[in-house]
Formats: sequence, structure tokens, C-alpha cells
Amino acid sequence: MRSTSPDDNVAAHLIDLIQRARQSIHFLAFSFTSDDLADAMMERARAGVTVSGIFEEDQVSSNQGDEYNRLLNSGLDVRLDGNPRNMHHKVMIIDEQIVVTGSYNFSSSAEEKNDENVLVIDNPEIARRFEEEFDDQLLKSQK
Repeated sequence: MRSTSPDDNVAAHLIDLIQRARQSIHFLAFSFTSDDLADAMMERARAGVTVSGIFEEDQVSSNQGDEYNRLLNSGLDVRLDGNPRNMHHKVMIIDEQIVVTGSYNFSSSAEEKNDENVLVIDNPEIARRFEEEFDDQLLKSQK
């Protein structure tokens, strides 16, 4: 599936995917300020889904309304990236099967203002490759 914002209501599609997660949600986020996406992830975590993610450290310190502390305080395994450059990823991996990627940050600007694109790929081999990148970033990250 391919979606674009602001035309295709991408956030609603992403929330639907998150709500269908049964085992895990891993994410790498350059910018994550969407309350709705964070709410959906916290709800899935309460239902027993493992939710963990890595945020770009510079964005956490400069974005207003960033979701890092909110997710951390709710008990999720979220971390700050540990690389000296910008971690510019916009990725979600759901149940080691579905990959969400593209230019879309997890933010209201991406949803309402910017011309963005999102690809949803349902393929375990591709998901495995994105999981490898998630694991690499996890090793470099900090709480």
C-alpha cells in the first residue's frame, strides 16, 4: 500500500496497523510528536504487545510535544539514538512482518502540512532487514 499526506489520512492507516499488532511494534523515529500514534502504541502495550523504539536525540530536545518522555514514563522501552549524526529513519516494523517506511515523520506536520509518502510493505524478508537496522541502532542507543 502506498499513501500520501495530507490527502490520504495516513495517521488513521497507521493507527489501524498499530491496533492490529499482535506481538511487536519496533520503530525508528526522526521526529515523533503524534499523540494519536503514541496512544495507539501504549494501548497495544497494555494488551501485551512488545513496543520499543528509538528517537533521534536532537529532535527530542528541540521538538515541542515530542512523545519520548510520555512513552518512556508509560513503561515502554524507548531510547535515544547514540550515533553522532542524525538518525533520519521513519520506520515501523509490526509483528516482524509489516514495514512502514517513507518520508512521513510521526508528527502532525507530516499529517497536515507536508507533502509526504508512506509505503506499507507486508513481507517478512524485508521486515527482517529492517529489524537488523533496528537492532544495530538499539546497540548504539541510550536510555
